[in-house]
Amino acid sequence: MKREYKTVRCMIHLYCRDHHNTGKELCQDCQELLDYAGLRLRACPFQENKTTCGNCQVHCYKPSLREKIQVVMRYAGPRMIWQHPVLAIGHLLDGLRKKAGPKKQLK
Repeated sequence: MKREYKTVRCMIHLYCRDHHNTGKELCQDCQELLDYAGLRLRACPFQENKTTCGNCQVHCYKPSLREKIQVVMRYAGPRMIWQHPVLAIGHLLDGLRKKAGPKKQLK
């Protein structure tokens, strides 16, 4: 889950830098999107067994924010392999998991 958050954070930063000319800081809209993505990841019922959100059967984003994150990912996804190759490969491998597994119970 930490890697998933880091991947989303890097994608949003890449998008914001290139579209909003913000440098290292996020604009207010992108910061709100990152905050929301963090909340959704923490609330994910699948946690460590999750697939990528695009392959998940449970779409937990609000429709407007889901559209925004899709735009960000469409832009940043192909560029991640050059900017953050380890995160990009990890995200690709997560995407191969077609269905999210059940949440593991700690005993």
